[in-house]
Amino acid sequence: MITALSPAHLPELTPRRLLTTRGEFAVLDVPPPAGATVRGTVLLLPGYTGSKEDFTLVLGPLAARGYRAVAVDGRGQHGSDGPADDESAYAQDELAKDVLAQARGVDAPVHLVGHSMGGQIARAAVLLDHSPFRSLTLVSSGAARISASQEQRVTLLRDALAVMSMEECWEAILAMGPPEEVGGPARGIGGPEQLRKRWLSTKPAQLLATGRQLCGEPDRVAELAAVPLPFHVLSGSHDDTWPVPGLDAMARRLEARRTVVEGAGHTPMIDHPTPTAQSLADFFDTLAVR
Repeated sequence: MITALSPAHLPELTPRRLLTTRGEFAVLDVPPPAGATVRGTVLLLPGYTGSKEDFTLVLGPLAARGYRAVAVDGRGQHGSDGPADDESAYAQDELAKDVLAQARGVDAPVHLVGHSMGGQIARAAVLLDHSPFRSLTLVSSGAARISASQEQRVTLLRDALAVMSMEECWEAILAMGPPEEVGGPARGIGGPEQLRKRWLSTKPAQLLATGRQLCGEPDRVAELAAVPLPFHVLSGSHDDTWPVPGLDAMARRLEARRTVVEGAGHTPMIDHPTPTAQSLADFFDTLAVR
């Protein structure tokens, strides 16, 4: 069955449109409470087959700690438009330039947080221009390509998308039992119908292009380590997409703060949102407000 949280247990959040020099993007934007000291802004990028709703349960806690929390659908993800059949629109550099525009659109410099594929896009954005960012947190996002088992799942999905509609792929996923983590929409916020809606609103070209990136991403940690930003590597205590020892090694190479959320898997912000949000805010608190 699809893993989902009941809408009855979710906070009320109203999506809005973020206007940027690169177009409009759908966001969930939660400011700190009235009268609270504003400590900064956090921009959160979702992963492959994901959406801004994956961060629903950490937005409120981050806002309560004084951080405006903005989760965004990238180009072609769920609520953000993009071409359905032009994979070049989703080249990593293009998506990274979108992130630079999003950061400036929400009051740069921001704390940048990227989950899984979103982490690799965040890394690419920082390597293009680090000036709009105060820090970079990689959530369950590794140094290079995904594991062999997850690469097989992503390849199967890409092969299916080449010959099937999004609706047909969804039905096939349900019939097989949805794969966990990267290879299919098995984790998410909301009921099954909401996850189906999210899947159907994602552009096929986006999934094809970013799936190819996940399977071929080079190791750019040395480049990233040369960037003058504070880094944070956060993950669950188990992860089939990028094994935890590899994430530990990446954190050492980056001289990054390292957080392991015990009992969580590839989606700690869904599995255990409270310690995930606390760990993010604790990291941001260590950095001087500009």
